[in-house]
This record gives sequence, structure tokens and C-alpha cells, in this order.
Amino acid sequence: MSDGALSQDEIDSLLAGLDPGAGGGKKAGGAPAKPTAELNAFKAMLDSIGSTQAQNLSMITGQDVSFGDCSVDATTRDGLLPSLPDEVLAVSVDMVGGIPGDHCYLLPKDVAVRVASLANKDESLTDMDDMAISAVSECVSSMTGTQITLFTEKTGNRQIQSEAAEGSFGPKAIARLPSGDFCKVQYDITIGGEAFKFWEVYALSFVKDIAAASGVRPAEAAGQAPMAPMGGQPQQAYQQAYQQQPAFQQGMMGMAPQQQYQSPMMGMAAPNVQPVQFASLSMGRPGQESGNIGLIMDVYMELTVELGRTKKLIKDILGLGEGTILELDKLAGEPVDILVNHKLIAKGEVVVIDENFGVRVTEIVSPMERMADMS
Repeated sequence: MSDGALSQDEIDSLLAGLDPGAGGGKKAGGAPAKPTAELNAFKAMLDSIGSTQAQNLSMITGQDVSFGDCSVDATTRDGLLPSLPDEVLAVSVDMVGGIPGDHCYLLPKDVAVRVASLANKDESLTDMDDMAISAVSECVSSMTGTQITLFTEKTGNRQIQSEAAEGSFGPKAIARLPSGDFCKVQYDITIGGEAFKFWEVYALSFVKDIAAASGVRPAEAAGQAPMAPMGGQPQQAYQQAYQQQPAFQQGMMGMAPQQQYQSPMMGMAAPNVQPVQFASLSMGRPGQESGNIGLIMDVYMELTVELGRTKKLIKDILGLGEGTILELDKLAGEPVDILVNHKLIAKGEVVVIDENFGVRVTEIVSPMERMADMS
């Protein structure tokens, strides 16, 4: 007899509102939905930046990274959860602005830990702590930025932006996913020769809006054949319809072939139909800035150049006098630290300009190093 305890699969199913014995991956009542032209167009967009995304992750991890072609399909929460591992890192980066929509990444624990350990240069990392989640969120933000550049180029919508990445690690059943149908993207990647996979989720409305704005017409998306232009095949259809009528056939008997009925549309030149081009209503200048950063451009911040530091006992400090030499933690010739509001942002070397000291910036501190300095 069972001891009454629930298995992990049953717990996940109850949290997700699923039937433990039910299968996933299909819409209610039938087979999985067929990919539409909208999903195919969206897949082609994401595949086109695979090499760029690989370069971004390679710079962050210091490893060779490659992306295979992604797979894109429409599904629901019930269809997605069974294909995920028990625990995932869910990083939400919702789209806002010109084309809004829910958006998140789902990474298995082994993928998230590997990316975080390489980004932080800490091979001893085995679990997902706050620092690891922040490191992966930084990677996700970089990938989302590349996608926004692509979507902006394809749609001409300069107002597409994203919110700040928010990551949380835990059971897959509590991951925040879009309601109703959504678009699931599966990536197969290699990092330093190791094969991994992770998922990206978009609100289906966002995917449809991007596809429509990039030129995918609704008739094509629904799998319907586009209407033939005037002056083409419809002329033959009109003529055949008239010829099938007995009265028409009787009236046409005895007439020469060149005198037979012709549609009023025959002989007319096909009209030149072009889409309407609307002027942009954006009042601000286009750019890659996120949010209204212009509002804070004239805010003063404290910038400090730090030669070095040391720690002393109170009795040693009280004994300081003229001529006392303090030994700092910097070696001769080592770069000095450049801090903004006491946060390290760059390194440089001391120079003399006329009779004043200055500092030449030699290195910008990476986001990973800045996060490590904040912890």
C-alpha cells in the first residue's frame, strides 16, 4: 500500500493545475497546432542572429559558443511544463513600449550554473545563489538587447524596449508564464564543447504583432492563398461561369470566336497597389536608449580616482605626523581605480597635464566585476 506521500511529479502537477496522468504538448482535444507563417517568420528572425548571440555569450563566458537552429511552436502552460526539468531558473524580461508582451527565459539548473560559473570565473559554483542569478540575468539582458535591435530593424518600430531582467530559481510549476497560448522557442547550444538546451517564451500576441509589422500578411499566416490581381486569372473564371449558363450558350451560337463575350475587366491594366506609408509619430530621436534617460543627463555624480588603500589600528592613526609614510595595497605602476559614487567602473594610469594631475582610462570594468564589487 502507498504511504500516502506524493511524488515530485504529482506535486508539480498539482501546483500547475494539471492532471498527473495527463500528457502535455497538445492543445485540448487534438493534435499539436501546426506552425503558421507567423511562427515560421519569427523563427527565421531568431535564427538570423544565432551567430551574434553566440558571440555575446562567448565574450561573457570566455568559451567557444555556438547556436543551432531554434525550434518555434505555439503551446500552453499545460503543454510546456511536462517538457521542463523539475527546477528551472526563470528570468522575466517583459517587452514594453511600441510592441508590448510577456517574455521570459527558462534555463535548467545545470545550464544556469555553468553560465554563472564561467561569467564569474568561479568553477566551484554548484548552486544558484543571488550572485549566480544576477550573472545569468546579465547574460539574458544582453541577448534580449540583440533581439530588440533585430525587431526594431524588421518592424521599423523604434519604441520597442524591455524591462529589467528579474530572475527566480525554483520548481518549474511556479515559473511565471504568459496566460493562454504562447510561443515557445527551444535553443540547442554548445558552451566549451558541452551541449545544453534552454527555452524562451513569448506572448503569442507579441509574436503576431512582430510578424505583421515585418510584412507577414494575415492571409498568408492563416494558410490562405492570396487573391490574384485584377486582370489575371479571375477573367477566366468569369468567362467560364458565363459559358456554363444555357441562355448564355444559346445567345452565343452562330457568333464568330472573336465576337464571343469578354469580361468588362479583360484588357484593363492591373492597378498598381502599394501599402500606405504613415509618418512616424515619435517625438523623440531614435536610439538605443532605454527609458527617458535624458531627464537625468544634468545630474552631478562624484567621480574619485583612488591610488590605493590600507588599514591601520587607531593607535597607529593617532601617531601619524608629518613625514610619516603609509604603505598602500597597490604596487608601483599598477592601474589606479576610478569610482563613481564609490562604485568601481574603470581603471586608469596617472598622467600630468601641464601642472595638474590627470588619469587616462585604460580599462572599463565589466558588468560581472561591478556586481562582484557590490556584493
